[in-house]
Amino acid sequence: MKKKYILWSALCSMLALASCESVLDKTDLGGASPDLISGDSVLANIALNYVYNQNLPSWGGVTDVTGLGGSVYSEESFNQGSSANKYLEGTITATDVTDFGTSLNATNNYGKIRTINSFIYDLGSDKLMDNGARNRLLAQAYFFRAWRYFELVKLYGGVPLVLTPQDAVGDEAREATFIPRNTTTQCYAQMSADLDTAIKYLPSVWSLPNTNWGRITKGAAAALKGRISMYAASPQFNPNDVAAKWQTAYDANKQAFDILTASGAKLFADYGKMWFTEVGNTEAVFITGFNNSQGDQQRRNNGWEASTRPRYATGSGGGSNIPSWDLVKAYPMKDGKKPGVSSKYTYSDQLFYKDRDPRFEKTIAYNGCTWPMTNVTNNRLWTYIQLNNQNRYISVENGSVNISNTGFYCRKALQTSDVATSPVDASNTIYSGTDWMEIRFAEVLLNLAEAATGVGRLDEAYTQLKAVRARAGIEAGTDGLYGLKANMTRAEMFTAILDERQVEFAFEGKRFWDLRRWKLLEKTFNGSKGTKVEIRLKTTGVPVDFAATRDGMKLDDVYTNYLTVVLTPNGLMSRPAIAWKPEYYFFPIPTGALNNNPLIIQNNTWGGSFDPLQ
Repeated sequence: MKKKYILWSALCSMLALASCESVLDKTDLGGASPDLISGDSVLANIALNYVYNQNLPSWGGVTDVTGLGGSVYSEESFNQGSSANKYLEGTITATDVTDFGTSLNATNNYGKIRTINSFIYDLGSDKLMDNGARNRLLAQAYFFRAWRYFELVKLYGGVPLVLTPQDAVGDEAREATFIPRNTTTQCYAQMSADLDTAIKYLPSVWSLPNTNWGRITKGAAAALKGRISMYAASPQFNPNDVAAKWQTAYDANKQAFDILTASGAKLFADYGKMWFTEVGNTEAVFITGFNNSQGDQQRRNNGWEASTRPRYATGSGGGSNIPSWDLVKAYPMKDGKKPGVSSKYTYSDQLFYKDRDPRFEKTIAYNGCTWPMTNVTNNRLWTYIQLNNQNRYISVENGSVNISNTGFYCRKALQTSDVATSPVDASNTIYSGTDWMEIRFAEVLLNLAEAATGVGRLDEAYTQLKAVRARAGIEAGTDGLYGLKANMTRAEMFTAILDERQVEFAFEGKRFWDLRRWKLLEKTFNGSKGTKVEIRLKTTGVPVDFAATRDGMKLDDVYTNYLTVVLTPNGLMSRPAIAWKPEYYFFPIPTGALNNNPLIIQNNTWGGSFDPLQ
């Protein structure tokens, strides 16, 4: 019974919230045991819901403990301000990356794995439950075990594979929990095996879609396997470009594509509004569901709205996830060509917003743009700076208090008047119920494109890239290539895909991990602080009533006649320039974990002998 303790005590907590009738009204929940739910798929589902609750990812795709992977770890935002960032400053120690776990804790990675293993162990021995129901329940648990191990392996390389719940009472039991690290290859094989089981037994589409919205499907399991296989094939884990790893990645991602398209998955028509359709969203593959009902007993609210909107528009917090000038420059023009390369659309820093990829307007809020964030249809955002009486530049935004450090805001997945079901203002942004799409169909397409490139199927890569660009609204051009270079080499196609991912998934927690798995962080960042941009109001020739009349002016006229865009090589950060270190491609096992388990060996780039490439 020791092995079952975590699962069934967790079940009791879930049951206490469920307000179910019949047997639960007549049973002492504090004394619940596996026998209580034997053969009962409804109660087993309640226990599985606890697994979901523990393991579903948060907004932004960051890791659970350190929060690693958000926009501040890449050029999306560049950690604006003076806050320290050890990862970018090159000052990580062996005690900093603690996702491995350094103590007995039900909420760290291995604590969550134990709960999953307990569920699998107990349900697997239940002979009373219908086989189909049991297999579907187990398949979802196998998915999350693969997810949990993936979060570990992408940080450290191989980790100990614990596949059964361990007893930890008494010296003998404690010593039995001392197991060494498995190789990275063994970990990838186990994740694939778990996901193969999930693919085998999960439905492509759940019945009762309203009730089962957010449950893992066959396609979600295949898509996660495709993502994991992409990591295994990428330079971080495949520095010698082994062809077999790319073939494995291609096969997995092609399977995911085939399963999902057969079940109706496709790109959502409107890039800007895809976050606001929940049940039946064709883009959604692996999601975390949120709700905004203040009366819900188990209310689950995401903080994206409150943290991302301008601080003065939320009442508190806000102003996070601010785009950098580097991200602004990353977007192509309407014809899909890079700024300065397009022969159809002229680019200038002065009119940086003009004729850009439509995803630009749907992701980045900039000085002078129309942004109905307060349910005012024609609301204009002004963030330029002007000289005050002390001859100092201050922002006109909110009286220069609680303003963006860059002059930009992220507007992706923020509700506006044309999608909101109730006024979006300071009083309700904390109750945002917008779901997080950890994997959406666009990623499946770009993963397939990348894997196809890895095995030399460049025509297939073109097909997927063009589909993503066509949905974005980029012009096809006379050659039908949506701005892509014709006859790209394998290396050029890999670069094109990474560039596409940068703008398609901006602020979705993908960029840092993409640069890390491609070992491009030093090349991209080192020695840089990013670029500072200031949009200044001219000191002469500006109408005295400019502030009162600017909303009615054409934006091009405002920028051309009254504003100056000034760029400097110095970033806004007061911290040192970025100094990512090569050893960070596999982080150190935390010292506490090494002390707790004498069989754990440190990575060879951190003073140990464990090779994470094996």
